[in-house]
Amino acid sequence: MKYKVCYRPAFAAVFVTLEPRERITAEAGAMVSMDGDIVMKTEFSGGLIPALIRKFLGGESMFVNVFYNPTNRPLNLVLTQSMIGDIEAIKLENKSICFQPSAYIAHTPGAKMGVKWAGFASWFAGEGLFKLHFSGKGRVLFGCYGGITRREINGDFIVDNNHLVAYDDGIKMNIALSGNLLSSLTSGEGFVNKLTGRGAIYLQSRSVSGLVGFLSPKVR
Repeated sequence: MKYKVCYRPAFAAVFVTLEPRERITAEAGAMVSMDGDIVMKTEFSGGLIPALIRKFLGGESMFVNVFYNPTNRPLNLVLTQSMIGDIEAIKLENKSICFQPSAYIAHTPGAKMGVKWAGFASWFAGEGLFKLHFSGKGRVLFGCYGGITRREINGDFIVDNNHLVAYDDGIKMNIALSGNLLSSLTSGEGFVNKLTGRGAIYLQSRSVSGLVGFLSPKVR
């Protein structure tokens, strides 16, 4: 399957070419346009039970759309996200990765979608009790608000709650104060994610909650 990310980093969109008999699965509402001969089918995301968990405990949509090319010629499909920002692709190669709410856009055959218990630390940070989890050998397309940075960590690493997009499955997440009690209350940082382990994490350069906090006093 061929794809190209265009208009990055601020207004990224994915232009997909589906060869005959190829398919791609995407988040509900991700389609911008498609050739008329593409067949779209709506399914529960990862099955009924994972879809219910994803909806009510993870803050995600219950449904995904499967786009299939039934013809003998290439067909085109455009996908995007609702946020202003960049889009990236991960090739799994038998590794697992967890995504924060709203990051997932699409995945190719071979990538297995599921949900994973994230713990009460994730819930306390406002990110839900479960994370969207992918394993297998396919590719996963995801996006964020702002630009995307990939970083390898080995040990402890501190991330603001609103800037973490995705992380390798073996990395553990905990909530910690950004400093001592006084500095945490007065610095504007408050609680942060303390990531522990070895692997890759993906960060976004902007914060949606930060934007909301900036705009709120101006629209009253």
